[in-house]
Amino acid sequence: MPINIPGNLPAYEVLTGENIFVMTEERAIHQDIRPLRIAIFNIMPTKIVTETQLLRLVGNSPLQVDIVLLHPNTYKSKHTPEEHLKAFYKTFDDVSEERFDGMIITGAPVEHMAFEDVAYWSELKEIMDWTRHNVYCVLYICWAAQAGLYHFYNIPKYPVPEKVFGVFEHTPTAKNVKLLRGFDDVFYAPHSRHSEVRREDIEKVPELEILAESKDAGIYIIKSKDDRQIFVTGHCEYDPLTLKAEYDRDIAKGMDIKIPKNYFPGDDPTKQPVTKWRGHANLLFSNWLNYYVYQETPYNLDELK
Repeated sequence: MPINIPGNLPAYEVLTGENIFVMTEERAIHQDIRPLRIAIFNIMPTKIVTETQLLRLVGNSPLQVDIVLLHPNTYKSKHTPEEHLKAFYKTFDDVSEERFDGMIITGAPVEHMAFEDVAYWSELKEIMDWTRHNVYCVLYICWAAQAGLYHFYNIPKYPVPEKVFGVFEHTPTAKNVKLLRGFDDVFYAPHSRHSEVRREDIEKVPELEILAESKDAGIYIIKSKDDRQIFVTGHCEYDPLTLKAEYDRDIAKGMDIKIPKNYFPGDDPTKQPVTKWRGHANLLFSNWLNYYVYQETPYNLDELK
């Protein structure tokens, strides 16, 4: 089944060209089923790129999904046209009285800053608290995962001596967990961050469970034991060339940045990167949508607790 998005959203043409099943809102209203309602709070600077990446994964499932795109009300985007935000995005104030089956909160390139110094931190805290009673299951990505762990469980983030940058091997660390159904014993995922959370801090919190990690990139997936929060510290939604774009951008700025690990063949930036994480990304999102949202959320969202 498809995701339901406006026919003039830039992602529609891109995803249709990739054979991803998307449906316009006009066609969806004629189908007699209740779609899942998924909100995406997009705090990445390049919102059009990020929304397309996430919609690609959400759309590759057997479920019909209505998407609501949200952006911060307390921070003005510098990299997304205002007309795009006005046409396709809402703010938290617009939806604060609504309820959703699921929500995705994206990463943001603010790992160097203390959480409290981030311009939209107060707004994000309000949204995270609101999700506890208005969203059945929330998927936090990269910096948002660190933010959620800090806000709800007082788990700190730590700066890393060298940016965690590249595509890394991961292994599941838990058994008989729905989110990991179909996972290989070893799978790959991209990371791009300057900070980390640590196993010893997470293990002190009985409400949390570590599901996957990497010997080189650290903890990757954490889940609350009530299945209402999923924290993913990497970027499995990235396109094949996203790490290359980040590397080229930083090189152009004269920054001291190393080549992303395990990404370019022979560590040669002139060669086309090999995508190793697409299967994992699709499986992670489809498992989340099916087992943690569709199978669990009440049909009547007013019954959410």
